[in-house]
Order: sequence, then C-alpha cells, then structure tokens
Amino acid sequence: MIHSFQASSDVNMGYHYFAIITASFTFLLIVVGALVTGNDAGLSVPDWPLSYGSLNPPWVGNIRYEHGHRLVAAFVGFLTVVLAVWIWKKDSRQVVRRLGILSLGVVITQGILGGVTVLWYLPASISILHACLAQTFFCLIVSLAWLSAPERKSSRLKKIEQSGQNRQPLILSILITGTIYIQLIVGAIFRHTQSGIMFHVFGALVAVTLMAWLFNVVFKGKYLNLIRPVKLMGVLILVQVFLGIGSLVLRLINTNAVQPEFSLVVISTAHVALGALVLANGVIIIFESFRIIPIHYQVSPQLGVKTV
Repeated sequence: MIHSFQASSDVNMGYHYFAIITASFTFLLIVVGALVTGNDAGLSVPDWPLSYGSLNPPWVGNIRYEHGHRLVAAFVGFLTVVLAVWIWKKDSRQVVRRLGILSLGVVITQGILGGVTVLWYLPASISILHACLAQTFFCLIVSLAWLSAPERKSSRLKKIEQSGQNRQPLILSILITGTIYIQLIVGAIFRHTQSGIMFHVFGALVAVTLMAWLFNVVFKGKYLNLIRPVKLMGVLILVQVFLGIGSLVLRLINTNAVQPEFSLVVISTAHVALGALVLANGVIIIFESFRIIPIHYQVSPQLGVKTV
C-alpha cells in the first residue's frame, strides 16, 4: 500500500536556506565551544553577560576563545528567534511548529546555562549539561533544515508501507543514534571530570558494531534513500574512532603539561565537532527510515512512486 505525505504549500525556499544557515552557525558554535574547553578558557572571562564589563574586551590570550564563543552564541540565538517566527508564520505543519518553539526554548536555556557555568565557576554538572544540550539543539536545528526541504513538503512524495523487514533500518538507526548521544554525554563527562574513559571506549565499540549491522541491512535490502547517508555515517564514525584514539594518546603524552598542547586542542576539538555531525546524520537517517523506498521502486514527478 502507498501513503501520501500531505504538503505544506506555503513554505518557500528562503525558509529552507535560512534553516541551513542556522544549522551551520550552530555547528560553528559547537566548534568554538570545544575550543573553549580544549584551551581551558572557561574562566578567562569571569563576568557575564558582559566580558570584563564590556561588549568588546581585549582579544588576548584565552579571552578570544571565551568572548568569541559568546558572540557566536548570541548570533545563533538571534537566528533561532528569526527561524522560530518564520516557522510559526509560514509553516502550517504542527510538528514543525513545535520543533521551532522547542528550539527557541532550548537555545534560551543554553544561554542561561552558559552564564551559570561562569558565575558558579564551572561546576562539572552544569558544564556537562551545557555541552549535551548544545548537541541536542544542533539536532533540533538540523531536523528543521531537513523538514523544510522541498522534497519533504511535496505532496508528490510517497511512502511505502513498511513490512517487518523494512522496519529494521528504523530500529537500528534509533539504536545507533541513541548510542552516539550517550557517547557524547560520556565524552563530556570525561572532558570535564577526567573520568569514565573506559565507558567511552566501550560505547565506541558498540557504535561501530551497530553501524556495521545497519550498513549490512541497508545495502542488502537496497534501500535507495538510505544508501548515501549510511555511507556518510560509516565514514564519519571511522574517522571519529581515529580522532578519539589520537586524542587519548596525546592526553597521555601531555599529562603533566601546564597548558594544553596545540595538537591536543586541534584533535580534541575535531573529535567533538565530528561527534556532532555523526549525531545529526543519525537523526537524518531516522527521518529517512520512516519513508523507506526500496530500490525496486522509482520516483516519478507525475505519478509519485510506482513499481518497476
């Protein structure tokens, strides 16, 4: 049986592109936040919301990381407000509207948590929550960018009713994305408390195993719309494993360093940033798994999906 996805016809391409821009700056914010943690720059600016009582303090030492992080965060907050208003006015889909409002609430909460981490002198629990909420917010914005794409709104798009076999990619994608999110939590705990590394290593093994399983299911079942994102996921996870190993080795080598070495900062920041991309790609695979299109079906602009 074939089901139609009802369209939201009043959403234009500008909305989609703006969601992509917001997601891009959110990713930049995660990178800059990782630089703050990697350089131990969290308390380089001791006041909040101003920086040394100014909107433009001297850009010296670690101040440039912390203040730069605040500027990017403020800009992302502004973009999120615009995106939420745009969604509310132009997108009739209730799910998308709720995601827009939720994103706005999360970014406000994230800003408050960022201030609390400074005013309370970097308590580990708040810092970890701040890091994890950043990843959650990124996934929300990526979801909005995915949902606003023209092919997600077109009434021509069809969905094949899923059999038990076709549900495998959905179940596996949820499992692997959940595992990756737990990995990000454990990684944040390790960065802020220097504990839990064995759990992080074990989680990586679980993620790789689930990824191999998903890869096999998708290519064996020839699920056309999942092949590309699953290929990308496999590459990202492989690179992520090597970055994790490199980061761990450099930490062991530089255990007694007074200031984090440049190489460690670069690799650990790349590890955090790539983790965000892996998680977001997992969310996209989950979305795509809801509309499985086996390769023995083809999409026709006039007739939707038909058997070959």
